[in-house]
Amino acid sequence: MASTAPFSRFEFMIAWRYLRAKRAEGGVSIMTWISLIGITLAVFALIATLAVRAGFRAEFVDTILGANAHVTVYSTERIDENGVKLRGFADYDAMSAGFMAIDGVTRAAPLIKGQVMVTGGEKSLGAEVFGITLANLKTIPRVGLGADAEGDIEAFDSGIAIGSVIARELGIGVGDRLRLVAPSGVKTAFGTSPRVNAYQVVYIFTAGRYDIDKTRIYMPFAEAQSYFNREGFADEFEVMVRDPENIDNYELPIMRAGGDAALLWSWRQSAGNFLRALDIEDNVMFIILSILVLIAAMNIVSGLIMLVKNKGRDIGILRTMGLTEGSILRIFFICGAFTGVLGTLFGVVLGCLFAVYIDPIFSFVNYVAGGGVWDPSIRGIYALPAKLQWGDVLSAVGLSLGLSFTVTLFPARRAARMNPVEALRYE
Repeated sequence: MASTAPFSRFEFMIAWRYLRAKRAEGGVSIMTWISLIGITLAVFALIATLAVRAGFRAEFVDTILGANAHVTVYSTERIDENGVKLRGFADYDAMSAGFMAIDGVTRAAPLIKGQVMVTGGEKSLGAEVFGITLANLKTIPRVGLGADAEGDIEAFDSGIAIGSVIARELGIGVGDRLRLVAPSGVKTAFGTSPRVNAYQVVYIFTAGRYDIDKTRIYMPFAEAQSYFNREGFADEFEVMVRDPENIDNYELPIMRAGGDAALLWSWRQSAGNFLRALDIEDNVMFIILSILVLIAAMNIVSGLIMLVKNKGRDIGILRTMGLTEGSILRIFFICGAFTGVLGTLFGVVLGCLFAVYIDPIFSFVNYVAGGGVWDPSIRGIYALPAKLQWGDVLSAVGLSLGLSFTVTLFPARRAARMNPVEALRYE
């Protein structure tokens, strides 16, 4: 007897007839519909989770790279010829030129940094002051030109720039004055007394991270040197590179340009623990959701076993007509695989729509919940991000189809090995 080609047209025709038959005729049971819905929801949950995970990681890294140094160069503490302890760089202009000569370095800005108490009206809060030049301030992606901000950045040399959360919590706007109190200020014969200066707010920025917008103040470099008693020195350098994802390739040249007293601290080191935690969470979430997809796919087995039991007479007739075990296996494999393919397709559509329209969806959820669902003071960013990556979609599709096809083989193989004599004995 000549064998038929695998997955011939008649195999699909018989499988389709079984799938669309009414339950009274021994067709698709309610378990098949449960399997379809389960796989759809499982794939949707997997794609939505992967999209949010990718979006959160991208947003987190982007806010770090958009408002912080890719590499911070600072100095060890040393003692000068007079026995005075010093920390910082006196030849900061020459060092900046040396850093800029490195291939791939896009900016090297000397900084003055200090902690202050900020007072506006009757409210006060702690903040960190960054002394920087106007030219370097303009090039900070989420703070300078093109950033989400109000005020005139060109007026920076005559005032200060503050984060939007500082402005909101103190009730300050552009043109108002802030009082800054530094604990180590004026040196007198009786010791060091706090230094209190008032500055006009000329620029208010929103970097996109709550912790930055709540604590950061930018001050003109020369004024910061005077305010923190750092005349002639820079505390550290803020180095930006062209490819921050490969920051390790820049560390050795930057270290050489910084000299023996230079120490480095990269953005990956500062955020390393959090990034590693994200990686671990990604792997755990993928495993958990993979189990969810497996559970949904296992429901296919239940529905297919019921279909095989209902179609025992048909199997016996088909076998006596000459169909091989392989043809019977493929017919019932198609029945089970169809559920997996259709559920995966629906899940992909729902997952992609969720990732694309996450903002209106989340706004609706926030409205229904009465607000306060997302607290930026805890999570550091202002909204739930999502980034749809085709690699994640393909991973979800491959996982779902692979599990669906695998679990379908067992009941299909049982149908193929059914003895036609036993199947027709009581018919």
